[in-house]
Amino acid sequence: QEPSNKRVRPLARVTSLANLISPVRNGAVRRFGQTIQSFALRSDSKSPGCAQKSCSRSAAPTPKRRNSVLWSEMLDVNMKESLSTKEIKRQEAIYEMSRGEQDLIEDLKLARKAYHDPMLKLSIMSEEELNHIFGDLDSYIPLHEDLLASLGEATKPDGTVEQIGPILVKWLPRLHAYKGYCSNQLAAKALLDQKKQDRRVQDFLQRCLESPFSRKLDLWSFLDIPRSRLVKYPLLLKEILRHTPKDHPDIQILEEAISIIQGVLSDINLKKGESECQYYIDKLEYLDEKQKDPRIEGSKALLCHGELKNKNGHKLYVFLFQDILVLTRPVTRNERQAYQVYRQPIPVQELLLEDLQDGDVKMGGSFRGAFGNSDKAKNIFRVRFQDPSPGQSHTLQANDVFHKQQWVNCIRTA
Repeated sequence: QEPSNKRVRPLARVTSLANLISPVRNGAVRRFGQTIQSFALRSDSKSPGCAQKSCSRSAAPTPKRRNSVLWSEMLDVNMKESLSTKEIKRQEAIYEMSRGEQDLIEDLKLARKAYHDPMLKLSIMSEEELNHIFGDLDSYIPLHEDLLASLGEATKPDGTVEQIGPILVKWLPRLHAYKGYCSNQLAAKALLDQKKQDRRVQDFLQRCLESPFSRKLDLWSFLDIPRSRLVKYPLLLKEILRHTPKDHPDIQILEEAISIIQGVLSDINLKKGESECQYYIDKLEYLDEKQKDPRIEGSKALLCHGELKNKNGHKLYVFLFQDILVLTRPVTRNERQAYQVYRQPIPVQELLLEDLQDGDVKMGGSFRGAFGNSDKAKNIFRVRFQDPSPGQSHTLQANDVFHKQQWVNCIRTA
């Protein structure tokens, strides 16, 4: 039952929301940083802030963790005395992996039940938009259910698991299935952010944020849970390995499992990087055909990108692809972000980088306006063609010395 003092806000066509979102078992969703108890990655009570300004309208309750106990807390006294401290820690780590899979399955089901299906039923978003944002999220449920079932079968009546290595070596390669989902995340996030400008979407997500099932996690936190879980697997496996005796048959198999998951993550990152690169290439707009360069269209890796200022104080968005540096101006086209190419892109092979010290630039009127009231221009560097005939030179300013160094290092490496 809702508290009697709860404020009621009118919301067009969402009057049946309470009937569509039914209570979830345990009433909460956990961030996966909290599941790895064994190696001090348990999160504190802080929760991710909501990206929408509207979320500040009403303070949501402090997130609650799922009810969870350590594996050792479920043992009787005699059983605990019969196991070594090392073995107890090993079983704790195995149990954490099992609990994490169970939590993940619940979260994936919740994402569809509490967000996808209600928004579709209430026509808050179209089916095409929802498919683009959610992808095949719920298709991964059977994948994790299979691992959970295998771990259950390997668990003896006393709650211990003798060998986990063979199960993991067989199962981990199946995580390649996440390539498509992770590759689509950038485009999915962009569409979700765009849809949040719609008042009905904004109100729906706000109500979800204030509901107990969300634990003050916004929709994107749910959609990002699989990626968060993927990067936890190497940590979990290393923790199990660390507490496995050297003469245990799991030793070599666990080392093989760690190698497998690292390879899977490497492949996913590669595919994700290519997708991100293509995403930005597709958003480039050219004012002059001469600006088009086959090295841009042929890029498979985006080494660095972000906002910088030029000497006139104008904000530029700069992309360093594997073979070419492209300066752009952010523009909005039909409520969508695009990047208008600014001047001639500079191929890496023809690029000259100058790391300028604070105050190296002689201050003219434009520089004084761009870089503040001080006589010194800070956090600046210059890029230009080695051949002076194109006549292009760009003095760029980063937000701080850290970001400047990142850019300088990245360009040098390229």
